[in-house]
Amino acid sequence: MDSKFQPQKVEKEIYSFWEENKFFEAKVDKNKKSFSIILPPPNANANLHLGHAMYVYEDIMIRYHKFLGDETLWLPGADHAGFETQYVFEKELQKQGKSRFDYDRDTLYQMIWDFVLKNKSNMENQLRRLGFALDWSREKFTLDEDIVKIVYQTFKKMFDEGLVYRDERLVNYCTHCGTSFSDLEVKYVERNDPLYYLKYGPFTLATVRPETKFADTAVAVNPADKRYKKWIGKEIEVEGLLGNFKMKVIADKAVDPQFGTGVVKVTPAHDFVDYEIGKRHNLQFKIAINRQGRLTEIAGKYQGLPVFKARKIIVEDLQKKGLIVRIDEKYTHRVATCYKCGQTLEPQLMPQWFVKIKPLSREAIKAVKEKKVVFVPRRFEKMALWWLKNFHDWNISRQIVWGIRIPAYKCRKMSNDKCQMANGWFVSIGKPDKCENCGSREFDQDEDTFDTWFSSAQWPFATLLTQNGDSKLEILNSKKIQNNFFNYFYPTSVMETGYDILPWWVCRMLMVGLYVTKNVPFKTVFLHGLVRDKKGQKMSKSKGNVINPMEMIDKYGADALRMALVFGIKEGSDQSLSEEKIIGMRNFANKVWNIARFIYINRQVQRQKSKSKDNNLELKIVQKLKKEFKEEKEKYLKLMNSYRFSQALGLVNKFLWRRLADFYIEQLKEPLKDGNIKTLEVLKKVYFENLKMLHPFAPFVTEAVWKIFKGKDQSILKENL
Repeated sequence: MDSKFQPQKVEKEIYSFWEENKFFEAKVDKNKKSFSIILPPPNANANLHLGHAMYVYEDIMIRYHKFLGDETLWLPGADHAGFETQYVFEKELQKQGKSRFDYDRDTLYQMIWDFVLKNKSNMENQLRRLGFALDWSREKFTLDEDIVKIVYQTFKKMFDEGLVYRDERLVNYCTHCGTSFSDLEVKYVERNDPLYYLKYGPFTLATVRPETKFADTAVAVNPADKRYKKWIGKEIEVEGLLGNFKMKVIADKAVDPQFGTGVVKVTPAHDFVDYEIGKRHNLQFKIAINRQGRLTEIAGKYQGLPVFKARKIIVEDLQKKGLIVRIDEKYTHRVATCYKCGQTLEPQLMPQWFVKIKPLSREAIKAVKEKKVVFVPRRFEKMALWWLKNFHDWNISRQIVWGIRIPAYKCRKMSNDKCQMANGWFVSIGKPDKCENCGSREFDQDEDTFDTWFSSAQWPFATLLTQNGDSKLEILNSKKIQNNFFNYFYPTSVMETGYDILPWWVCRMLMVGLYVTKNVPFKTVFLHGLVRDKKGQKMSKSKGNVINPMEMIDKYGADALRMALVFGIKEGSDQSLSEEKIIGMRNFANKVWNIARFIYINRQVQRQKSKSKDNNLELKIVQKLKKEFKEEKEKYLKLMNSYRFSQALGLVNKFLWRRLADFYIEQLKEPLKDGNIKTLEVLKKVYFENLKMLHPFAPFVTEAVWKIFKGKDQSILKENL
């Protein structure tokens, strides 16, 4: 037995042994209790980061339940990550001096597909390096043909039942990335911008965006503001850059009397508050900024200018005409930005597909309150309920190439009443040959793709429904899904992920899963915190404080990294991770190895001396060891069953290092040197039981030790706790 544990020598061989012997493959066994987790699919566009290494919590649960004798399924997969992947790929194109506009849709899609497949394979091997007990025989990809069919069925079911609708509404739009977003994907930043006080007829009003004035269709005041009551309902004449124009004064409670002068200009097509005011007062919707972020023809001589350049020129021209009263240089406000490129979002009036949230969230709220799904830590239940009660209708249209194209078709003819009532739209799972409403053969498919979160919201049931090849995919109007594999493992046991995507993914999975399957998609939600650097700062490449998980495995082994991510961390809390902590866990793995080596060496002594007589002091120490171990195991099981994994690891760490190694082995060294068989057997039993308890956290060192004592063809995974 080597003098120290060398993970680089054994990890690859051990994982290959597990895979070859199919230890991770799940099957339906009605004699066993099922335990299932669906891996949150990592984006198939880049290497894994530390956030993905947090999957270690799922591996801990899977391996622990294997020891309990459950039939376990940990189903792996990858997410095409529509917008995210196209954004990454476009950065690659930029390095070549090219852009997405240089290719037609099909060519660009195929290029991204090739890029993703290459990265997907690399990412899967990295999951193996972390030691994850994934059932690779059941791996799924969000663009698999059968997964796409499930997504289409769900969309059609929602469309047929009136839960999906198409509407021209104001949406968050990034003119750089060329796509809209849902309200959840907007990143708000606090910014200081000039606040311009403009002359508007008899009024002075404040605005941050003078370039939108060409699309103003009213002036508004608060109905309770006594300063302006006499003006409500009247028409005023305003001097402008393109000539004078008339505008009506309206009253609306949305106007804040404390902002500026209490008078605001209303631009319904370029501001979300103004959009609602515009709908309430039947105002005209004028477009001053297009999807390329440039001013439109209604801006006259300013047409074609990008927003910020236009603002500067317009302000200069307004000053020349004496139409700016004053400028407050540092007005602090929240600005909606693109979470990827960081540019300011431009609200755009666009036809999009929306999901009605209230009917879906109502059932999800009920399931949470009835404890059909439980949150760990419990504080996240309150957060989930808040989101479920406050979601807006969900914009699921994205103006990108990469992803699942929306199976909605617009008829050009609309030759009967039914087709006209549907405004020409129909949804088809397969490729249609005629309009489903009027029979016309002239129609066009929607150019947009689904928001990635729409397909990933279906991940738990879609992955399970599409197993075994002969699965019946039809879910439309089905009272009960006839699929043995699905019914055995669904609802899944646990959904484990970071708390930061609770509204984006967990709540949406709960809503959509309940809608399609009439059951919750998971029984327990376990949420972990974020990984930060040793100073508590968010890791980023620009800061240079990123810890690469693969580099840490190369240096210290997978077990060291895995344990460092769990040890001493309260469930659901952020953590500060340093290389020093990983080194500390590497040292613990070495201690586990050294205990095994001590027993291994003394086993040789035992064979030579074979002494079995105990003295009283020795008996007392051995009895104390057995008693302390019994208490340790009972506490361990309670901690693991209540999802307190960090405490369970801490318990085993303390017992093996401080009690077994530092105390009991020191006390029993002499009897063991004399070849006492009984003492060595007790020590071995306690140590091997602790190996099993440690295995979910540190699978490689525990398996390596097990093989040394039990044989190369043996595995600790065959054991029960």
